[in-house]
Amino acid sequence: MEVYATLGATDAAATATFYDAVLSTIGWAMQSEFPGWRSYTRGGGEDGFKLWLCTPFDGEPAGAGNGTMIGFPAVSHEEVQAFHAAALAHGGMDEGAPGPRPHYGPNWYSAYVRDPSGNKLSIVYDS
Repeated sequence: MEVYATLGATDAAATATFYDAVLSTIGWAMQSEFPGWRSYTRGGGEDGFKLWLCTPFDGEPAGAGNGTMIGFPAVSHEEVQAFHAAALAHGGMDEGAPGPRPHYGPNWYSAYVRDPSGNKLSIVYDS
């Protein structure tokens, strides 16, 4: 059984460049690819959660859902910072700089970005 999420992409090449850079900061890599589609997993392996990025089947523009967000786990504050920096360097938009978020928990350290298509992502370290 495969567990996955799919995000729409307005520009497949820009999206691939963004996610290659951002997800590599937390040990994720491309797992598979075919025209208009690319998937990522931890280490690029077959097992675990998979993130698919695609151009929509219906030919309509991709759009970000209001209130929709994908969260990724980090193993350190430094990974949170690297993820955020890579996102901004590759066409992402800042939605919350790296830092503590005590209202989510005493050790919650996170950052928030939007990818080039406007999809919201979070990166969280909760020791």
